[in-house]
Amino acid sequence: MAEPPAEAAPEVVCVGESLVTFLPSVPGRLADVPAFTRAIGGAESNVACTLAAAGHRARWVGRVGADGFGDHLLAALAAYGVDTGAVRRDPHRPTGVYFRTDADRATDAHEAVYYRTGSAASAMSPATVPYETVADGRILHLTGITAALSADCRALLYELTAPRPGRPLVSFDVNHRPGLWRDGRAAEVLLDLANRADLVFVGADEAKALWTTGDPAALRALLPEPAVLVVKNGERPTVAFTRADGGDTVTAVPAPRVDVVSTVGAGDAFAAGFLSATLRGLGMRARLRHGHLMAAAALTAPGDLAAPPRRAHADRLAALDAGAWGRLHLGPGRPPAGTEADEEVRTR
Repeated sequence: MAEPPAEAAPEVVCVGESLVTFLPSVPGRLADVPAFTRAIGGAESNVACTLAAAGHRARWVGRVGADGFGDHLLAALAAYGVDTGAVRRDPHRPTGVYFRTDADRATDAHEAVYYRTGSAASAMSPATVPYETVADGRILHLTGITAALSADCRALLYELTAPRPGRPLVSFDVNHRPGLWRDGRAAEVLLDLANRADLVFVGADEAKALWTTGDPAALRALLPEPAVLVVKNGERPTVAFTRADGGDTVTAVPAPRVDVVSTVGAGDAFAAGFLSATLRGLGMRARLRHGHLMAAAALTAPGDLAAPPRRAHADRLAALDAGAWGRLHLGPGRPPAGTEADEEVRTR
């Protein structure tokens, strides 16, 4: 009898911590919220879920507790189509969870309380996450959050970003979370890890907090090693530096207008959109536009995850001329993206 065909290798492998998230039933302080809705979150698994929903083969690698929350996480990730075969269960450490308010993360009203100290994911290390479980994809996606979880997690990121023959394209989202860094080494470690990657995403605001500058050109001087550096620049155009013979090619693309519901997960969605377009071999302008379109979908949803726009629809929008792109306006509560009646994305 012939053996069944081997499962196709993933296109993208994402490594990090996924958590069970609790979203508030009403606005207000955590102290006043009477009930919460359970969901999932975590930067790397957000990217994996969004890529899987967009039709890519995505694997998430991490550790969860041998508990009910771990069961929920794995079931939820599998429902998105994410490969969780390399996830390990830890019988001694719990799955991480967090609670948050629905206020924008950039405001003083936003509250987020994490219960992740000593979590199963904090025990990730070169010994517990073998390189061969993450190296068979075209892209390996990591974030700076993992480096802040424990010394072992930091050692894992250094192991995964080490130069070696046949290494996948290493994508690194700086994702600075000040509350997780307790040793004062965030600026040093994140700069070092970013310079070991092939593709780096960083926000101008977090870069300024880390390295005292959010200027894209100054950041390129600090991060000369990645072949591609993407600087997300708030209301200003996102800038990509692509290494070319004799210097960089610079591409700048503004984000469309968006009726924002929640900013949580938007950066992860941007990375997923950019990586999706990278896997498809699209040009840099299209990669940035697909990142913006995925981010817009997340910005118009209340949780960490949102359904990505249909590929054909996103391709049509990404191909608009500069004037039509500048008139795009995205918002929630309209027919699904890609339908004839679609007003979620409209030009004026």
